Amino acid sequence: MTQQNNEHNFALIGAAGYIAPRHMRAIKDTGNTLVAALDKFDSVGIIDSFFPESAFFTETERFDRHLDKLRRKGEQKIEYVGICSPNYLHDAHIRLALRNQANAICEKPLVLNPWNVDALAEIEKESGKSIYNILQLRLHPSIIKLKEQVENGPTDKIYDLDLTYITSRGRWYFISWKGDAQKSGGVATNIGVHFFDMLTWIFGNIRQNIVHVSEENMAAGYLELEKARIRWFLSLNKENIPEEARNNGMATYRSIIMEGEEIEFSGGFTDLHTDSYRNILDGKGFGIYEARKSIEIVHNIRTVKPVGLKGDYHPILKTLDVG
Repeated sequence: MTQQNNEHNFALIGAAGYIAPRHMRAIKDTGNTLVAALDKFDSVGIIDSFFPESAFFTETERFDRHLDKLRRKGEQKIEYVGICSPNYLHDAHIRLALRNQANAICEKPLVLNPWNVDALAEIEKESGKSIYNILQLRLHPSIIKLKEQVENGPTDKIYDLDLTYITSRGRWYFISWKGDAQKSGGVATNIGVHFFDMLTWIFGNIRQNIVHVSEENMAAGYLELEKARIRWFLSLNKENIPEEARNNGMATYRSIIMEGEEIEFSGGFTDLHTDSYRNILDGKGFGIYEARKSIEIVHNIRTVKPVGLKGDYHPILKTLDVG
């Protein structure tokens, strides 16, 4: 694997995970090389589709040692580490990347708690390397268009939105680390953090954050931002998908209704990781503090006591057996 003029060397942590193939494709499609990969599970045959020559490790210690050896030899030194590991390990794996003098490209959520952002910012400054977060919704054409619409609209307007995201998950989900709130941050963090990032990116800072329902497989609340009042609902239960969509075989349902009009953004997700990598390589990636607002929101959702069906709550809750 001889390095080309504009080719960068990558490592990947969490190679057996659901999202890892998008990172592998992004590395390949941007003309770069995956030199080493890590996962404690060895079901990683997907690597053959992208980088069959990549070294593979099932132990973090040996992977860390390998990156250190490459750095000291000066051959195939790792410049970027993609991080697709379980949420609670992101902090440690970002530190591993920076320790090896590589930039970190981390899946959402960057970390689980707001104070972890500040600690990593100090280490980032000490290392001279950068920490990037994959915030792919900011690159979605429909979301960019929505942001432009708000920026070009009346400066004093407060928009009313309903956000609904339902993605079906089987029993395995609750047995895995994703079903453990200490490891995943719970449903709002695991499936909602990128939506909350997108909303604060468009509508500004947090004014109020009320949680109506917080259960193992669903969460709902009211979020007030500088320019928006948002009723949100997140669920892993297929039965919560609207009947018409469910009858059409849809296992995932995304909806944003603003001022009574649907914002269409159901498609166009497959290439957003590649776009994210291109931006990072061009020096335009989303840095560590870009992620802070959404981390504050999901941390609050995880730690406050739900108020129940009081105030301005998402209309779908009227149809469900929740208190």
